[in-house]
Amino acid sequence: MENLIGRNIDRYQIVDQIGVGGMAVVYKARDARLDRLVAIKVIRKGQIRADDLPQLLQRFDREAHALAHLSHPNIVKIHDYGKFEGMPYFVMEYLAGGTLKSRMTERVPWAQSARLLAPIAAALQYAHKRGIIHRDVKPANVLLTETGQALLSDFGIAKLLENVETSGLTEVGGGIGTPEYMAPEQWVGQAVPQTDVYALGIVLYQMITGRLPHEADTPAAMLIKHINEPLTPPKELVPDLPGPVETVILKALSKKPEGRASMDDLAADLERLAGGPAALYQRRPTPILDRLYDRLTSEPTEAGSGTKPAVADEAATVVSAAPPTILARLDQPTELAKPALQPLAETVLGRPPEPVDPVRPSPHLPRWVWVVAVLAFLAVEALIVAGVYILARMAH
Repeated sequence: MENLIGRNIDRYQIVDQIGVGGMAVVYKARDARLDRLVAIKVIRKGQIRADDLPQLLQRFDREAHALAHLSHPNIVKIHDYGKFEGMPYFVMEYLAGGTLKSRMTERVPWAQSARLLAPIAAALQYAHKRGIIHRDVKPANVLLTETGQALLSDFGIAKLLENVETSGLTEVGGGIGTPEYMAPEQWVGQAVPQTDVYALGIVLYQMITGRLPHEADTPAAMLIKHINEPLTPPKELVPDLPGPVETVILKALSKKPEGRASMDDLAADLERLAGGPAALYQRRPTPILDRLYDRLTSEPTEAGSGTKPAVADEAATVVSAAPPTILARLDQPTELAKPALQPLAETVLGRPPEPVDPVRPSPHLPRWVWVVAVLAFLAVEALIVAGVYILARMAH
């Protein structure tokens, strides 16, 4: 497709080219009617076989209508759509912050990575509840506002091209996507909500470790690695990565869809990780960890020595090495904290908890007893007054 800068697509004047991919070119344009900047994504005509073009155009209206009804603060809005020189195009809101891919020039701290991706997980969670699977989650499809807020784009583009033969795109059993981020089942044309979980897990892995979990020179070699080759554990690449963070990543990158976290779970985990170290320890019903906290904070020191008794020595030694932000929140353990704290709790609190004194009845009388007693007293008083009155009348 020729460069469209300076030309008009309907009422949109093309200003600049801001991106090009295997399936489409993205332009910055001005909406002449509303006088605002927009982004236009035009499917590249040269990438579609002539025999498949009618099928693509037939599917386009249906998919475009579905996408236009998505309304979420972290999904790029579709303003308009149409056809230009026989090829589909989408008109979207223009975001000046670029893509997440352009920001990933080095490792991103795990809490910052979670803060960027938590809104994307929420957007996918919203779409999945409406029966829409993205199929092509990757850093290039995460757009940023000028203030750094992340929004997800390209919903439905991969589905639009599914089962359509293309040039320059991955085609294995009808599956369309970006090889580095495709789940094993997607390579054979299957897509489920956990397919997006896998792709988002790869983005999280890449941001934190600075590399992809699998790298290969050809799509076929990439397929083999995604299906058969275990990934390098994140902690081997980032030794100081907290165990709960690695757990979240690995749970998202299970080879089989049924072994992965749901998008609901991944969204909740990213929200907790986004709060930093202290957020790993938010209140959950974990009695043994609550007992550990009570023991560490309430155990009296030995008289005159200022040292803890022997029962807390081991716990004090282990916990003293933890960051202060974590120590400050040991009273709020979460499911994420369990793997790290459970062994410690079981060591320090090996014996069963002390028996709790039975609840004794309150010595105070119920309110209804007092009410009855007052009414009875008033009735007796009334009888006495009435008796005195009668006796006085009889005396006269």
